[in-house]
Amino acid sequence: MISALELLTILRPLHICIGKTGHICQVGASIVKLGVGDLCRRRFLEVFEVLRPARPETISELRALAGQVIKLQLRSLSDISFRGLLVEDGDGGIILDLSFGIAVVDAVQRFGLTAQDFAAGDLAVELLFLQEAKSSAMAASFSLNSRLNGARLVAETKALTDGLTGLHNRRALDGALSRLDQSDTKYAVLHMDLDRFKTVNDTMGHAVGDAVLKRVAAILRSHTRQDDLLVRTGGDEFVVLCPGLTDAERLQDLSLLLIQDVSAPMSLEGLDVQIGASIGIAVSSTAPRMAGAELIDCADVALYLAKRSGRGQFAVWSPAKGRRLTDLDPSSAPASG
Repeated sequence: MISALELLTILRPLHICIGKTGHICQVGASIVKLGVGDLCRRRFLEVFEVLRPARPETISELRALAGQVIKLQLRSLSDISFRGLLVEDGDGGIILDLSFGIAVVDAVQRFGLTAQDFAAGDLAVELLFLQEAKSSAMAASFSLNSRLNGARLVAETKALTDGLTGLHNRRALDGALSRLDQSDTKYAVLHMDLDRFKTVNDTMGHAVGDAVLKRVAAILRSHTRQDDLLVRTGGDEFVVLCPGLTDAERLQDLSLLLIQDVSAPMSLEGLDVQIGASIGIAVSSTAPRMAGAELIDCADVALYLAKRSGRGQFAVWSPAKGRRLTDLDPSSAPASG
């Protein structure tokens, strides 16, 4: 028969077992994801601070709160708070069942949690579903698209998805930018345009052209993070929205990888195909208080400069380059396609 501790591990992924000496003796798998290291054999009150309804300093004082719901926080992560139910284990120890309360959405984004990190009957899972429906542009961040049920949610997902590549569409991008405009999150925009795609589409046929676009979408997925929003904005143009990523070196490395893989020879529909890519990069922190739509324009400017420099290149926007294509000299425009 399965033991009580094994049962806890299966049913309550956010539990903590505290021995009679006040030391942690077992934690649920989801606690490990918080990135606080191995908690076993550490004193509970040295790791956590209980805030309400009292501030116990000893295991006896903590045990006196058994049966109550307490508010507490990790001393090393004081910006994340928990609610927890204390239960005596009958052997002098305590079992603490934790939840994130109203901070669950922030915790999911911060620690990469999924539905499996919560008890099956936890209302937090339902809250995640509701959040996903309201913030469909963040669907990739939560990895819950496959769990959303109902015809209305399916219709909303389709409305935000490019039918050919399965990436997000311009409507999803606009929604994500609107949300970023209302937050303090720094982010980057990569605007990628395919080089020589029009020639492939015109000479080899639309079936090959469609296969190229699908392959490019797969390349984008292979090099980006779960939180990044991948968008086909139309034709042979793509946008990668990278929340929280503003490091110039990482963005340039990502651009080089994308250009390298997109430019590699492809065998599609029985034909050998080779295209290229150019990328424009714009970072929100470069010009604070710039709206998302304006940052997209700046990435367009950088893309234009990348193509003008010979294609197969990336360029990074700066205020000196101007915010619109009309600010640039049209006499040296790159060839289309």
